[in-house]
Amino acid sequence: MLNKDELKNIKLIVFDLDGTLLNDEGQIGIETKKLVKKLASLGVQFTFATKRLQSSIKEYAEELNINTPLISLDGALVQSRPTNITVYESFVPEKYVQKAIFLADKFLLKICLCHPEAIYYTNENSSILSMLDKFGATFKEIPTYDDKTNRTLEVVIAGEQFDAIHYLNNQLKFPNSFGLETSYFQSYFREGIFYLEIRKGGSSKGKSLHRLIKHLKIKIGHTVVIGDWYNDMSLFKTRAIKVAVANAVPEIKRLSNFITKHSNNEDGVSDFLELVLKYKIGK
Repeated sequence: MLNKDELKNIKLIVFDLDGTLLNDEGQIGIETKKLVKKLASLGVQFTFATKRLQSSIKEYAEELNINTPLISLDGALVQSRPTNITVYESFVPEKYVQKAIFLADKFLLKICLCHPEAIYYTNENSSILSMLDKFGATFKEIPTYDDKTNRTLEVVIAGEQFDAIHYLNNQLKFPNSFGLETSYFQSYFREGIFYLEIRKGGSSKGKSLHRLIKHLKIKIGHTVVIGDWYNDMSLFKTRAIKVAVANAVPEIKRLSNFITKHSNNEDGVSDFLELVLKYKIGK
């Protein structure tokens, strides 16, 4: 349970997006918009910590008038909007980007490179656009990957061949490759499609939260994280105040200090924001 002093001292609230702040239609709740505005006038800052790319979350930051740096790609980038001041960025070493391109081509898999400003693909890999679940991201076609291997935050490989995806995963992790984090999984939305995501090691939502609060000079105990899914786990293992929406997975709920009564489709985050506002204004 939370006490009134903890609620009164909140200075930063960090939202996960999909399944948390956004409903299944990708919208922010009306009540949440009102409460964010009121709390911002009382000095509370807001930001996101999401799996999405920067290019796909700026519209939501604009909608809530958020200027605090945003945590994207599960912590690989912490960057402000609209000034694009970078607090942290983690690029995949070029030699491993080139290795991934070579292997994807060899096994007839599709590959794209995620940069801060856009997801780049070549004509030969254009079918990957119909495979990806990168909501709202900016995509740009380029003639070749040769000039785009140096600022890659994430490499995404997709295809129907699970065995090939599994093999590439092994080739791009220790002991065949060093300092990378990989994950491979089946698409939730597209039957028969498998993904391999490759990022530089050492990045997570939780680690980048610590980088952000150091930049903002805010204590972790004055910070709130709100989430629903397994990739929020690193946030929920920090000493921040932890809030789960009603639709969160059990593992997230078990780590929470507060669980909202309502789900993401019922504007669940407003349950907690109302409580914060109540103690901020002393009612």
